[in-house]
Amino acid sequence: MKNYYDILGVPKSASEEDIKKAFRKLAQKYHPDKKGGDEAKFKEVSEAYAVLSDKNRREQYDMGGQNFGQGGAGFGGFDFSQFRNADFSNFGGFQANFNGQEFDLGDIFGEFFGGQGGPRARRGRDISIDIELSFREAIFGTERRVLISKVGVCDACTGSGAEKGSKTVACQTCNGKGDIRESRNTFFGTFTSTRSCPKCHGKGSVPEKPCHKCHGEGVVRREEEVLVSVPAGVENGEMIRMPARGEAAAGGAAGDLYVKLHVKQDPMFAREGNNLVTVLKIKLSDALLGGSYPIRTLDGEHQITIPQGVGHNEIVRIRGLGVPYSRTNRGDILVRIEIDLPKSLSRNAKNLIEKLKEEGL
Repeated sequence: MKNYYDILGVPKSASEEDIKKAFRKLAQKYHPDKKGGDEAKFKEVSEAYAVLSDKNRREQYDMGGQNFGQGGAGFGGFDFSQFRNADFSNFGGFQANFNGQEFDLGDIFGEFFGGQGGPRARRGRDISIDIELSFREAIFGTERRVLISKVGVCDACTGSGAEKGSKTVACQTCNGKGDIRESRNTFFGTFTSTRSCPKCHGKGSVPEKPCHKCHGEGVVRREEEVLVSVPAGVENGEMIRMPARGEAAAGGAAGDLYVKLHVKQDPMFAREGNNLVTVLKIKLSDALLGGSYPIRTLDGEHQITIPQGVGHNEIVRIRGLGVPYSRTNRGDILVRIEIDLPKSLSRNAKNLIEKLKEEGL
C-alpha cells in the first residue's frame, strides 16, 4: 500500500490545512503544464491528497481497510487513465464532484491559471527573435530597428473589430454576459467551469458590421517595425524581454517579445566580467629596461607604459577603459605581457648577453 503521508511529506498527525498546504506546494512543482513538471509525480500527489483530504477515506486508509491506488481505476473509481486527456486550462473557480464528494480545487490551482478563480484572461503569444551584435556594440550598447511579422492590433479599426461608424449589439453566443459555462470530464471527475466567450472575447457585445480587414477580431497578422534598445555591457546569450511587444490577442493583452543577443568575438579582446583582456608582445630589451607601446582600445589608440623589469605573463592595467557598468563607472583593460624572445642571435647580441650573464643577469 502506498504511504500517502510520505508522498505529501507530512506526518500522520497532520491537520487538514497542513495536508492542503503540502499538496499545493507539490502540485505547483510537478504540474505537467509547468516547466520541469512531472506527470507521474503529479498524479501520485493528487491521489494522496484526494484520500487524505477526505475524512472518511483517511480513516479507512489509516486502518488499512482498502488497498488504495492499486489497479487501473485507483481508489474509489478515481481513474487516472483520463490524465493524458485532462484539460488543466480552466482550473480555478469551480467545484468538482466524484463519488459523492464535493472537491473544490479553485484555491489550490488558482495560482496556475489566473489567480483568484473565474475566467482566465486571454493573452497573446510570446515571440522571440535573434540579433547579432559586434563586440563594440555589446560593450557600449546600441539600438536596432527590426521588422517582424506578427499578429498585431488592426490599424483599420484600432482593435475595436467594428467597421467605422458601426454600432455594437449584444453577443448572441453568451447572451451579452461575456462568458459561458461548460462541463468537462477530467481525471478528477466532472467539472463545471466558466470561460470567456469565444465570439465576443469577454466583451458581451459584437460589432453590428465587422471590420473589413480583421473580420471583427480586432487583430490581424502584419509586419511591424520594433526598436530594440540594447543596454551597455550585455553578454553573449543574454535575453532582453520587451513586455507587450509580442503578438496581440483578440480581447486580451499582448504577449511579450524576447530578443536573444549573439555577440561576435573580437580578435583582440576577451571579456572577464567588467574587464577587457588583451595580449601585448614586447621585446626582451623593453622588458629589461622598460618602454612605451601604442595599444588599440575600444576608445581609440592608447599609449601604454611598460615598467622596467616586467615579467612574462605579468598584467599591466589600463584603468577605466573596460566595460561600462554604470553611468560613470567602467572596468579596466588588462594587458597581459608576453616577452618575445628571439629564436636566433647575432654574434654581437650573443656577446652582449654573455656580458649580462657575467653581471649576474
